[in-house]
Amino acid sequence: QVNLVESGGGLVQAGGSLRLSCTASGGTFSNYAMGWFRQAPGQEREFVACISDNGGTSYYANTVKGRFTISRDNAKNTVYLQMNVLKPEDTAVYYCAADLLVSSVKVLPDYWGQGTQVTVSS
Repeated sequence: QVNLVESGGGLVQAGGSLRLSCTASGGTFSNYAMGWFRQAPGQEREFVACISDNGGTSYYANTVKGRFTISRDNAKNTVYLQMNVLKPEDTAVYYCAADLLVSSVKVLPDYWGQGTQVTVSS
């Protein structure tokens, strides 16, 4: 069982930046691909970004490509999401996710965090 705890959410003005963190426990972090999803009110949860177990490969949703960067520090059991040039439409609860396969972490990961709220004001 892998436990994921997100942090770093908050309120920011449009054009600003935030960095989300997700710390994992209960498993061998370096074995897992990690991902970020988000869910806005009244909308379905959507994929944002993911990264392979060794950090060598990453994928992004088109809506965040060029603005968000996913990274990981396997020594700290932590994955990050650096969010720049934030827009009001980025407002959502952001969830961290983990799966042994990067192909799965983009679609239906095995493990989820509890989420952290990001609000971007215009």
